[in-house]
Amino acid sequence: MEVTEVPVLIVGGGGCGLSASIFLSDHGVGHLLVERHQDTSILPKAHYINQRTMEVFRQHGVYDAVAAGASTTDRFGRVRWQTSLTGDGPLDRRVIHEMDAFGGGAMTAVYAADGPVLPVKLPQLRLEPVLRKQAEERNPGRVLFSHELVSFAEKDDRVVAEIRDRDSGEVTRVVAQYVIAADGGRTLGPALGVQMQGTVNMANVTTAYFSADLSQWWHEGTLITWFVNPYRPDLNSILLEMGPTWGTHCEEWGLTFSLGDADRSDKEAVAGRIREVLGLPAIDLTVHLVSQWTVEGVLADRYRAGRVLIVGDAAHRQPPTTGLGLNGGIQDVHNLAWKLAAVISGRADDSLLDTYEAERRPLGKRNVDWGLTSWFHHRVMTDAAVGLGPHVPPERRPSAFENYFDPSPVGAVIRARAAELFGTHRAECQAHDLEIGYGYEEGALIPDGTPPPPRSPMGVDYHPTTRPGHRLPHAWIERDGQRLSTHDLVGALNGFALITGPAGGPWAEAAAQVAEKFAVPLTVARIGEGAEYTGVDWAAVREIADDGAVLVRPDNHVAWRSMGAAENPAGVLAQVMSEVLDQGTAGRQ
Repeated sequence: MEVTEVPVLIVGGGGCGLSASIFLSDHGVGHLLVERHQDTSILPKAHYINQRTMEVFRQHGVYDAVAAGASTTDRFGRVRWQTSLTGDGPLDRRVIHEMDAFGGGAMTAVYAADGPVLPVKLPQLRLEPVLRKQAEERNPGRVLFSHELVSFAEKDDRVVAEIRDRDSGEVTRVVAQYVIAADGGRTLGPALGVQMQGTVNMANVTTAYFSADLSQWWHEGTLITWFVNPYRPDLNSILLEMGPTWGTHCEEWGLTFSLGDADRSDKEAVAGRIREVLGLPAIDLTVHLVSQWTVEGVLADRYRAGRVLIVGDAAHRQPPTTGLGLNGGIQDVHNLAWKLAAVISGRADDSLLDTYEAERRPLGKRNVDWGLTSWFHHRVMTDAAVGLGPHVPPERRPSAFENYFDPSPVGAVIRARAAELFGTHRAECQAHDLEIGYGYEEGALIPDGTPPPPRSPMGVDYHPTTRPGHRLPHAWIERDGQRLSTHDLVGALNGFALITGPAGGPWAEAAAQVAEKFAVPLTVARIGEGAEYTGVDWAAVREIADDGAVLVRPDNHVAWRSMGAAENPAGVLAQVMSEVLDQGTAGRQ
């Protein structure tokens, strides 16, 4: 049997696994990816790529490729509640409520101030081919689709796995130092006894992926439209653009709806039901796929099992509300990649990998909990806002909508009250702080005893901070006429960064010694008047004095900071780097 030795084996070639491959390649880590399917996703699945994920893609040179086919915030930055898609009756096609969402409208300026890039919309079936191409170009011959894991075992300091080529039947033995389980929880987690804990089987949902020309009825600029039918609740549905053209002339759609008595395997029957839900009995449409999925909110009881690191859906699964699933998975492997690189290269002890769970699992729990509360709240909120609920019999349903749209002062009061309720939806679609304001309280960082910045209960208001554990605040800076983001100071090529004020010369000298001692790339950036870098925006968010320093990890999270100068900056920085890399066990002399 052929034997392949590789530092890292990635099991799973979805968005999370492919991202892991890209990031590891950039960090110079040899790896093999295996995916049991012949190709990437055939379903749209996740479609909102949030600002933090796009920052990660930008750091790894994937941003342009992803953005090329994506919809931008000026094309999708609204969410809408509407009575129906079509119809000529007094209650048909009426907009119940709409609001800016996911970085669109009035939020665009806020998002643009807080990051170097904006979020985009690109369904997973269009995103994954982009990621696959990038992964294959960076790791030729070692991104293998139609290959499945058939067995694995930990032996001493290695994992031994058997991989079967599903086309030829040939089995290859792979020996790896570590395994990334990006398999959605199908194989490795259950085999290792990893338990998924939380709320299961909350709802069974049907989504149809189809092509049709809806240009006569679609409101351009909408990420998602909820149809709340005034007459028949069984016609309530959710409609989303799926591209490849964005806006009025979108060709493909995702419809989440009640299938009724239609057989999901009978595409003609499903097409008939879609026509009924849309109110377009004669429209020409093609059903591509129908998926049945279960809403749940579960979290793995551990993110590491020996030499297996668990990521993405294998670690956390939550309702699609707020778009935390795929985004969270990509951010998982971004956190993990630089740590694997440090351990495999010998710059850090294996214990550094324990910080992956310490940092990401609490965040995974927060995301699962947030998704659950958003899911339950959304279902109650819409009915309450319109004046519906279990106490309203079906025959009274139209009158509730008539009262809502009544032009009288009473109708104005009803709509004003409803607007207050719809406003609470900002916790789902305007959660700017939730997306970029999170921080790690323990892990590969050194807390400085300062309290975290205020967090808005609704997840909206982001407060930039250089507090250890948090994402480095974005600010535009300039050097030799080149405009950069502070985020550009770190990464796979640049490694760590030490950012100081204009009086941080001693820290800069210390950084050169520490970089040599630990054999780590370490970019030094003095920012301020008279320094190599200039940038007035940085002064507003740095939270350190002119002679202070901030150490930033390759994943753009702050590892440590000093508010001012130190008596022995080289000694302080050496101790800091030792603790950050391996919790104080390796690298000491």
